[in-house]
Amino acid sequence: MGVVQSLGELPYAAYLRQFDDERLEHDGDYTEVHLDQLELDGGEATSAKFIESALTQVTLAEVGLERVRFSDVWVSRNRWVGVSLVDAQWLDVSMLDSSLAGVQAYSSRLRRVTFQRCKIDTLNLRGATLVDVVFEDCELNELDCAGADLANVTFPGTAIRNARMSQVKCKKVDFRGARELDVADGADSLKGAIVDERQLMELGPALAAALGILVK
Repeated sequence: MGVVQSLGELPYAAYLRQFDDERLEHDGDYTEVHLDQLELDGGEATSAKFIESALTQVTLAEVGLERVRFSDVWVSRNRWVGVSLVDAQWLDVSMLDSSLAGVQAYSSRLRRVTFQRCKIDTLNLRGATLVDVVFEDCELNELDCAGADLANVTFPGTAIRNARMSQVKCKKVDFRGARELDVADGADSLKGAIVDERQLMELGPALAAALGILVK
């Protein structure tokens, strides 16, 4: 089954109520809530939970969402800048046509999450756990997955640039279909990943440097 592309197609669309507060709250319960066309700047919403909710055309700037829980959440045309998602839990989340920059999501856990047509700059996933995650037709710049556990992660149509993969653990991580694969460091940690012949050539210099091979 493909990713839902419009709000009305969500199975819980009829139950959504409009979010009408000025800011998110610590430990807030945002079950069956629709956040639409909002600009939320600053504030803390630590340990908040979003369940069967939707965020459309929302801008989050420097918002603290540590230990937040997203479950069955649909995100479309959002812009998140400097957001802290440390220790967050993502389950059955779709993020479409959105922009992320400077997002801190280290030690977070993502399961059955799809990013589609997103531009993502400087995403910190150090020590995170990603299971059944898809980056489809995305721009991934300065992705940091050092020390992360990746299982069944794919990148169809995605450009990966200047990624940091040191000490990453890969299980069924499939880079085939990615438009670009540029690894800044940690190429020697990609044991268990799948690449095509072109990508192997692209990784050649990084692999040689990691293994101490001098190419003349």
